[in-house]
Amino acid sequence: MNQRMLGIYLNDHLAGSVVGSRLAQRIVRENEGNDYGTKVAGIAREIEEDRSTLRQLMARLGIGEQRARLAMAWVAEKAMRLKPNGKLVGYSSLSRVLELETLTVGITGKLELWRSMEAVENGSKIPGFDFRELAQRAESQRDLVEDLRVRAAREALGERGS
Repeated sequence: MNQRMLGIYLNDHLAGSVVGSRLAQRIVRENEGNDYGTKVAGIAREIEEDRSTLRQLMARLGIGEQRARLAMAWVAEKAMRLKPNGKLVGYSSLSRVLELETLTVGITGKLELWRSMEAVENGSKIPGFDFRELAQRAESQRDLVEDLRVRAAREALGERGS
């Protein structure tokens, strides 16, 4: 494996996991007590587990975390909250749609990470990592979030949307 390129690639995904984790936690917090919050809470826990798995993989491969990149990801997640959502302040039904869309994109990126890692293993398995299983888990996460996103879009953008 090309350690230099792999280090850049894995650190990019680690930074993305910071954004994804914080976004999922925000969705849970803003939707506490409803079906969106309940379902995303399970995914938020899995995203944390996946981030831990990514960190373990990086450690196993001798790849250090780039702290500056992680800090920039934290700032980027905060900046994402400034987008218009149809309300002067606060959370709206459009916020939910946009955040679920963003979470879907992030989970799809994670899915491709695991697929890429499986492809570059070249038959030499990295002990303790089943990239096919991790990819299947990401597919399940993406499918659930996509179902929620479609429902949220109908609610927010349909005739009776608020």
